[in-house]
Amino acid sequence: MFEPVTIKDIAKALGLSTSTVSRALRDTHEISPATKKLVIDYANKINYKPNPIALSLKERRSKSIGVVVSEVANSYFSQAIDGIESIAYDKGYHVIISQTHESFEREVVNVNHLASRSVDGLLISLSSQTKDISHLKFLHEKGLPIVFFDRVADEIVTHKVIADNEKGAYQATSYLIESGYKKIAHLTSSSYLSISIERLSGYEKALKDHGIETNRDYIKYCPHGGMLYEETENAIKELMALKDKPDAIFVAGDRLSTGCLSVFKNLKISVPGDMAIAGFSNSDVLDLFNPSLTSVRQPAYEIGRLATEMLLKLIEAKYPVEEFEKKVLETSLSIR
Repeated sequence: MFEPVTIKDIAKALGLSTSTVSRALRDTHEISPATKKLVIDYANKINYKPNPIALSLKERRSKSIGVVVSEVANSYFSQAIDGIESIAYDKGYHVIISQTHESFEREVVNVNHLASRSVDGLLISLSSQTKDISHLKFLHEKGLPIVFFDRVADEIVTHKVIADNEKGAYQATSYLIESGYKKIAHLTSSSYLSISIERLSGYEKALKDHGIETNRDYIKYCPHGGMLYEETENAIKELMALKDKPDAIFVAGDRLSTGCLSVFKNLKISVPGDMAIAGFSNSDVLDLFNPSLTSVRQPAYEIGRLATEMLLKLIEAKYPVEEFEKKVLETSLSIR
């Protein structure tokens, strides 16, 4: 059993009281320089490290932040987490990551667990099943700093960092139209997620600007955001069964884009021969796919960095913060 060295151990070894050792280590002025030197030299010799849990209880700070994402294996989130860690570790904060796997119940459990572990703040991207955010409202009202990124909740007034989803969707859809496709379907996540709403809006605007009417039969929702293969497969089978079937698809998610390619491969539908695809994806393996996929790339690493900077400002603020920002970062279209 690992037993870290405590202040009591140092006091015993040096024949001093624990309060003297504690004050010497904290470098307070009421301890003589000689005693201070004695204690500090001994502490260094035995490699004494203050217990972070004991310290956090005293300071009411755990120097850790909780991160809630749908899945770490998603290339967008893994890049965002790299951005989060690049800032947090530099500032001496630990990062505790949890995955919801697009489940609302899992999100509630994870958020409450992180709060009970007394993280100093929370960075969260909502699960595709989350409609009710009372679990977050409750913690936010109690004063837990929360910053949303990617998938945000409008009802909670705090900092938010997102990509320009509408513009990205507009560019990808316009690219398909300008490549000669006129019957463009749209495959997206659950209907109430902020990213779904913004991307649908960009898709519809691109159609309208090019004089194409929106066909409601062409819009398919996958409530689990591509986590369930069957869901993606059913949506595509429904599209392919339409009398007037689409000739292209704009896919609104990282997980959905790669899922879509697998479904087409298994259904022996050739891309882009029988069906052209453009999607949101930050995956670097897209270059290896044959055929490849034109994709909207989000600045995931920057989004993670920025969200963390904003969260740490909230955590370390001396006074209550009244002004909040929603930062919108540019996407880029990688044409393959």
